[in-house]
Amino acid sequence: MSHGQILGGVVATPDLDAALADYAGVLGLEPVEQGWLDADLCAAWDCPANEGARHAVLRPKSGAPCHIRLVEQPLPPGFRPTTSFGWASYELTVEDVFGWPGRLLDSGFRIVGEPKEIAAMPFFVPMQMLGRGEEMIYLNEVRQDMPNTDLPRAHSPVDRIFIVILAARSREESVAWYRDRLLLDVADTFTIDYTMINRAFGLPGGTLSSLTMMQKGRMPVIEIDDYPAEACARPADPGRLPPGNALVTLGVERLDALSCDWLCPPVRRDGPVYEGRRTATVRGPSSELIELVETGA
Repeated sequence: MSHGQILGGVVATPDLDAALADYAGVLGLEPVEQGWLDADLCAAWDCPANEGARHAVLRPKSGAPCHIRLVEQPLPPGFRPTTSFGWASYELTVEDVFGWPGRLLDSGFRIVGEPKEIAAMPFFVPMQMLGRGEEMIYLNEVRQDMPNTDLPRAHSPVDRIFIVILAARSREESVAWYRDRLLLDVADTFTIDYTMINRAFGLPGGTLSSLTMMQKGRMPVIEIDDYPAEACARPADPGRLPPGNALVTLGVERLDALSCDWLCPPVRRDGPVYEGRRTATVRGPSSELIELVETGA
């Protein structure tokens, strides 16, 4: 493992059994743990009302050390994906992206962007879908590396999360925070006609948005997106996780080397995500939850 590596993402979902049918039965991820969230982890995540909530941990069949965790909680009224600040999407590397629309029929996933080859970006072919908790998931078939970025190929039909997308209150502030606090590298900035953002806010085609890639060396980590003035704080029930894409887990070399305000002091945790390593959680400048797991000690 290396500093900045994505170790997982948490999805808040209103029906755990149905979500398991989607992520395990349809996407083919392997359940490795099920149970109930304890008070200590909920305190670390700043979601005390989630104590006792059912949850499940899944990993790709490739064995990549990257887990999707499903946490059962009600979907708050008024939540619409891609319109509020925080984690907007998890991007997974997959095999045969053009075959996935047919495999998703009769599942809980709703396709919001069909697979599409982009002439100006021949490196991968993306598609987008929403889950039962209104979480946004991108499926990307990687074709080749980018000039300054290594993109991981899938070694199972659905493999690891390799980029997470942040809807930022201020892209510039978030870029500086991840550079200075989490010691990530600032990579390229692009200004594009961003279909997902324009559609969510009812903006005319051709409206431009800027995004900045955060990496560690050649490894992609976070895409930080500018959001329109109409964007809002994410609606959430008091004491619960943010809905949808709720929390991202990153590996870091040493927690003590970071200048972060922990929600709770670092502790060692067991289980498939932590494996006895120290971990702590922090909120970023757009109120996003980032759980950090120490990999260098």
